[in-house]
Amino acid sequence: MQGSSSFVQRTRLLSRLSVALEESPICALVGARQTGKTTLAKMYASGREVSHYFDLETAAAKGAMGTAEITLGELTGLVVIDEIQRMPDLFRVLRPLADRDPPAARFLVLGSASPGLVKGVSESLAGRVQFVQVPGFSLLETGPGNLSRLWLRGGFPRSYLASSDRASLRWRDAFISTFLERDIPQLGIRVPGETLRRFWNMLCHYHGQIWNASDLARSMGMSEKAVRHYVDILAGAHVVRILPPWHENIGKRQTRSPKVYVRDSGLLHALLRIETLGDLRSHPKHGASWEGFAIEQVLSCVPDREAYFWGTHAGAEIDLLVMKGGRHYGFEFKCTDAPSMTRSLHVVLEDLKLHRAWVVYPGELSYPIHERVQAIGLAALLDSLDSLT
Repeated sequence: MQGSSSFVQRTRLLSRLSVALEESPICALVGARQTGKTTLAKMYASGREVSHYFDLETAAAKGAMGTAEITLGELTGLVVIDEIQRMPDLFRVLRPLADRDPPAARFLVLGSASPGLVKGVSESLAGRVQFVQVPGFSLLETGPGNLSRLWLRGGFPRSYLASSDRASLRWRDAFISTFLERDIPQLGIRVPGETLRRFWNMLCHYHGQIWNASDLARSMGMSEKAVRHYVDILAGAHVVRILPPWHENIGKRQTRSPKVYVRDSGLLHALLRIETLGDLRSHPKHGASWEGFAIEQVLSCVPDREAYFWGTHAGAEIDLLVMKGGRHYGFEFKCTDAPSMTRSLHVVLEDLKLHRAWVVYPGELSYPIHERVQAIGLAALLDSLDSLT
């Protein structure tokens, strides 16, 4: 992390965490493994007068949770429970503790995301919990001068901070192997690691494309049911994003299937065996990689619950559509030196009645290409998103 700019994004996350715990008795930090959830929790706890930390990967913490009603019921201040997916029965214990009036403690729970974890927390603690997503490093942290490094290596802290591109790739290779061979089974998911690796590799070639389960199933010689199950596993673990389509009543045939992305650009590049920037620039997935990377950067600043893509069968589309305050905002991502207005973007402006749109590219200059559309560098866009109106 570089200088003071490294503090920006974690400061934002700490602010979101603070607001969540002010408004709700429980906050759940969610995200992929190794994105810094534990570090963030400890940073927040260090500023509290009274705090308690339980790591359920340790025998001592597991032993203390053997009498969780008593152990947790006696505590005040902030209670942090890490790796909570290892003891899902704790959700039942937390429910009455969260209902105390006034609350004696606030609970911060962390766990590696899984298809069942968020659902389990939501169902067991409905109305008592808020979620804060913890992504990897963003361009706001690393600084705009490190855009190429962040794009190539991805946002996992250890990958980004590695001593060289080769060392970074070795870390990502190890992460992928550990994720498939240890983490997935520990989440109670029974899928052979090599099968899931093969699927994930194949999915990389669909990165940035319309999701077509039947096509992928044919390519892999699997059933559609199996393919859908595998993509749900990877999406639930926050390593794949399924971007849903948006529909308008405009009398046109619109795309009804989602788009699929590998969320971390570094993992995408590792799976595609892209080691250097030169490899990336010459790869057929160069443009799609930029699109996915930039989308994740934008969604680290804008809540993704109102994020979509939109397209028609005639070919008009917008890569990212965000709703805020009843208005539609569009983002198109182009890996080019000088983006310009396109016919497709004219159609999108008219059909979706976009309030504003941006064509986001890797450069630094910002300039208008239409009265409601601006070509803008990614760093400048991220700096401006807080004032989105």
